[in-house]
Amino acid sequence: MTLDLDAYFARIGWSGERRPTVEVLRSVHRAHMLGIPFENLEPLLGSAPSLALPDLERKLVRGERGGYCYEHNTLLTAALTQLGFQVTLLTARVVVGAAPGDIRPRTHMLMRVDVEGETDPWLADVGFGSHGALLEPIPLVVDTELLDTPRRHRLVHAPHDGPLEMWELQADKGGYWEPQYEFTLEPFEAPDYEVINWHIATNPRSPFRQAVYAQRTLPGLHRALSGRTLVETADDGTVAERELSDDAEVLRVLAEDFGVRLPEGTVLPG
Repeated sequence: MTLDLDAYFARIGWSGERRPTVEVLRSVHRAHMLGIPFENLEPLLGSAPSLALPDLERKLVRGERGGYCYEHNTLLTAALTQLGFQVTLLTARVVVGAAPGDIRPRTHMLMRVDVEGETDPWLADVGFGSHGALLEPIPLVVDTELLDTPRRHRLVHAPHDGPLEMWELQADKGGYWEPQYEFTLEPFEAPDYEVINWHIATNPRSPFRQAVYAQRTLPGLHRALSGRTLVETADDGTVAERELSDDAEVLRVLAEDFGVRLPEGTVLPG
């Protein structure tokens, strides 16, 4: 199956010339980030989300839902491939929030995108559920910096004992660079993500099994919901935080503020 590009572009509010250029890559990436929310409701409610393209189209494109990294980046991979880009799937180790000495498994999906006629490839990722996420792709060049307004990112090489160079994405946090995740350029395939997706969605120790996580990037504002804590961060750095009263308010906020509408009668696990 191929992705219905008309429906996908309508969902993310993008219109433009459908050619595999850097300008198209940047604008589609940003439109996807602004158009489809991040959420973990499938794992929280007890199932592993399908990564089959028809199911992703039904859920993220035609349904009032979002998803997490495997869903978002599988969907974008399909769109970019149909536009004529060459996409290589990669996997990263999330390091933001890790304690010193912690070694987390490689569970985050991202992608290398090659553009015909361009010397350097690009790193694309629309599935990182964090305020440190890329709004636009970044050139896959060591020590490069990207001003993806209002955010700022850079790529560096990190210390590593393996045979492949370790790359690290960092986000500017107002005067210091905060590491987000680390990755090598080893290609991964769809069956690899089926295994990782199942582990993240069903392992009782997975953070996505513990509480609601939702993110929504909007012009001028980023919303994040963790459990019952709602945090809104404006582009000028102003932060507003409040606690939601109960599960009914959580479901209402998900629908009204994040665009994530669950079936009537959904009960969140206690």
